[in-house]
Order: sequence, then C-alpha cells, then structure tokens
Amino acid sequence: MFLYWGKRLEPLVAEYYSMHTQYKVRRVNAVLQHPDPDKHFMLANLDYSVVGNADVQILECKTAGEHGAKLWRDGIPLYVLCQVQHQLAVTGKKAAHVCVLICGHETRIFKVTRSESVIQHIVNAERYFWDCVEKDIPPDADASESAAKALQLLYPAHVPLSVEDLSHDPHANQLFDQLIKMKADLQDQQEHFDQLKHQIQMLMKDNERAVFSRGSVVWKKAKDTISLNTKTLIEHQPELIQQYPLHKQGSRRFNIFTDAES
Repeated sequence: MFLYWGKRLEPLVAEYYSMHTQYKVRRVNAVLQHPDPDKHFMLANLDYSVVGNADVQILECKTAGEHGAKLWRDGIPLYVLCQVQHQLAVTGKKAAHVCVLICGHETRIFKVTRSESVIQHIVNAERYFWDCVEKDIPPDADASESAAKALQLLYPAHVPLSVEDLSHDPHANQLFDQLIKMKADLQDQQEHFDQLKHQIQMLMKDNERAVFSRGSVVWKKAKDTISLNTKTLIEHQPELIQQYPLHKQGSRRFNIFTDAES
C-alpha cells in the first residue's frame, strides 16, 4: 500500500516542486545506462529531469509516512543519498533535487551535488556485486532480515543424516568459535539484564511507571484475553481437522552443540 500511494503521489510532489521552484520538469520514461562500456552494469530509473537548468538536472520525488518521517529529521537519509549519487554517476549530471512529502502535509527540498569520491565507492561496490552475479557467487551473509529469508529460501529443508565436515576448515572453525563465545556473552548479558530489571521491578512494587534522572520505565498488565483451546477441541471433535485444515510449512532450526555438550 505504501508503494501504491508513493507512486500515486509522485506526480503531485513533482507538481509542487515545479510550482515552488519555477523549474520545468519532464517525466523520464526510460531505463538509462552508463555510457562507459566498462560500467555497462550501472542502470538508473529517474523520476524526472529538470529542463534547461544549469544548476540542477535531476528531480527525485519521495513520500514518507509517520514511520519514515524520522529518517528525514536530520536531512536526506543515507539510502536516498546513495540512490541519487548513483543517478548522477549514470547520467553524468552535476546535481539533483530531492523533493519529499512528509506525512502528507510537509514538503522539503534538498540539493545533492555530485561527489566523485562517493561515486567511486558506489562504482566499486556495484562492480563487485555485478562480478558476483556473472560468476554466480552469492553475496556474503550478513545480519539482515533479508539474509535470513534468503537462506531459508535457498535451503528450505535438510538432507536427513547428512553431515558437512568443516573440522579442517580454519575459517569455518574460527566462525564457530566466535559463535560459541557470542552465545555465552549474550547469555551473560541477558542474565545481567534480567537481574537489573527484576531489581527495578522490586522498587516499583505495584506502580505503573517509574521515573529516573535519564528516563522512565513502564510496567503494566496486559489485558486479559480469551483464546480457543484448539488442542482440546480437536480431541473432542477430531473431524474438524479434516474440515478446516491449516498447513504450515516447517522451517529449519539452528541449534549449537559443543564437544562438552555431546
């Protein structure tokens, strides 16, 4: 839904920009490619071009809701800066304007000037990415949610009784040692956190909120709820599972075992 409204509001943002700046804009209905054959992998989709202006040549329109508004509090978010610098790299232009509609009632215009040092970093990163695509090398796994989803999609099920022997792989063993240490550190931190939390709860007693010199905590009871005891229901009426089945695909679980626990 957010993408839908972003697309619908884009022409209105461009219209406001043109009215506010007196700059004429033109919709760009094409996928642009870097003119340098060595950078053929760099493509860009522009929202609008600014016509006949020596100072600014590109317009990027954005919309932000109540959750995204905080990203614009101190200026242009980093991901938008990278996007616009990429556009400047592909087109060879000098500068762009970013016009953002925040929460449907506040509009801001920012100027992004071409930065050769930033563009060089972007080109290097994109070249590395494209090289991995051509060689069919998957990107390194990181801590992002998208990485977790990708791994579940790539390897949704295990081969029963199969073993990958990494005991002689120095890098793999280093990762495993770090994982064990991190698990122990997290457990210690969680225990310390719980201890501090419980001590504060003892001080709060039955008060809903406690205030401190640097903030506050709230400790309140959630509303009582009534839910369906499906286990008992199926025991009494087992035919219901055939009438109203709900299939849930299982996911792989990651469990850690050390030699001491074996």
